Amino acid sequence: MMKKIAFLFLCLLPMLLFGNDLATINSEKFGILTLIPPIVAIALAFITKDVIFSLFIGVFSGTFMICIANHSFFASFLKGFVELSNRIVKSMADPWNAGIILQVLAIGGVVALVTRMGGTKAVAKWLSKKAKSHKSAQISTWFMGLFVFFDDYANALIVGPVMRPVTDKFKVSREKLAFIIDATAAPISGIAIISTWIGYELSVIKSSYEIIGMTDVNAFAIFLETIPYRFYNILMIIFVFATAIMSREFGPMYKAEIRARTTGVTISKNEIKMDDIEDKSLLPKEGVKLLVSNALIPILALMISSIMGFYINGYNALEGEILENVKNAPFSLLALRETFGNADASVVLFQAALFATIIAIFMGAYRKIFSISEAINVWLKGWKTMIITIVILLLAWSLSSVIKDLGTSKYLVKMLSNNISYWVLPTVIFIFGSFISFSTGTSYGTMGILMPLTIPLAFAIGNNSGFDTQMLHSYVIMNIGAVLTGAIFGDHCSPISDTTILSSMGSGCNHMDHVSTQMPYALLIGFISVIFGYIPVAFGFNVWLSLTVAIVSIFVILRVIGKKVE
Repeated sequence: MMKKIAFLFLCLLPMLLFGNDLATINSEKFGILTLIPPIVAIALAFITKDVIFSLFIGVFSGTFMICIANHSFFASFLKGFVELSNRIVKSMADPWNAGIILQVLAIGGVVALVTRMGGTKAVAKWLSKKAKSHKSAQISTWFMGLFVFFDDYANALIVGPVMRPVTDKFKVSREKLAFIIDATAAPISGIAIISTWIGYELSVIKSSYEIIGMTDVNAFAIFLETIPYRFYNILMIIFVFATAIMSREFGPMYKAEIRARTTGVTISKNEIKMDDIEDKSLLPKEGVKLLVSNALIPILALMISSIMGFYINGYNALEGEILENVKNAPFSLLALRETFGNADASVVLFQAALFATIIAIFMGAYRKIFSISEAINVWLKGWKTMIITIVILLLAWSLSSVIKDLGTSKYLVKMLSNNISYWVLPTVIFIFGSFISFSTGTSYGTMGILMPLTIPLAFAIGNNSGFDTQMLHSYVIMNIGAVLTGAIFGDHCSPISDTTILSSMGSGCNHMDHVSTQMPYALLIGFISVIFGYIPVAFGFNVWLSLTVAIVSIFVILRVIGKKVE
């Protein structure tokens, strides 16, 4: 295990030539000891499976080291704790970070309101009416999973209970239902431009760029550029559709589907009781008329106001010649790219979420679903569901600042910049990201630990490989994509993952049945992501061509190794 951890950090710890004087002094003073905070965070994550505790201790180890240079052991212990607290406070006080926290909480509130109004349930029921066979039942579930793009938890606990009677009717196994839910939860939320994930992803990207001195980088523009490099997310979504439309399965899933189709037994073990996991206060009241508009209008309000907000906010940030070009062609591709690229996503998404909240409360009160005071209580309960995310955010930001001040990157720049081939790095990041995520059961924690290590490392290796500015930019983008998708890949395979557990619960499937049937599928898509994705693009192949080849390979492989389920 320790050899794996050591190799992980040999490959992934950042290095750079930029930074502040404090980082330079500390890198020379502590040397190899600057690796302690991230090593502690990852090692404890492996051992304890608790990412919050692991990040906390990782940050504390760094603040202790900073203090020990000038104080006694006991004094450093106390001052290190104080410094840890100060860093968390500073992370929360940062305007960008505060905006991220508020928009994550507010979107959680919107999800709760829409759920309470019965909107998502109404949409799911509408989709269920379109199902005429086992194929269409699976595709309807897939569509519903894509519709609930804004939150993976909401996806798992909404789609399953609603679509379960439909898939049971057409003899689709609970294992397959759980897989469809799980495969359209984190993968779609992770790449959606409006979701409870985007705030976290933007924050770790931005704080990681700050480590190399790039404080004015537009995290939202970077996020958009990573989307075609999110191979696992995209390919997993396509794979679910392919298995449904082709009626082909393999491995344990094939046995589960044959059992369900031939005997009518959709579940092999005791059904999980939804009453044990659902918060009744967020479910629609008895007698509430289920209207699709209760979901569509608030969600469309969120989406449209976000799009308008990105344009207006970004437009106000433009200057000089670019501003004049946008004025001359306000709806051109250039205008959209510049305005969206310069928008402050943290502010815009928070404003849009507030606007969607007002719309949802007004609709619910007008239709007599709840009173204003009840709506506010539901909204606040939605905030509470996001507390764990906020805690991880604050600790991840703090760990990033500790790594920066200790000069971890500066120490390693001399050691590693010539020791890793540029084409290997994206694959290594993807694999180790998935390994950490599998061991800890969390995508968020993996992103928070690896992102501040990956971006500086990719910059250093790209520079040493002689990349020009555009090549270097694309190289860093693909490595960011590898972090974000590797985290989701490992999370999908992990039996201790929260979304894996919720998918089992939501579908009423035995948890280990879900894990055992989903893992071969996740491993296949992970393999395809590396062979047809990260390795070719690292060598310079066009990302869209690589993605196309990878998608075609899914259908070919299913045709070859998949067995027809009649």
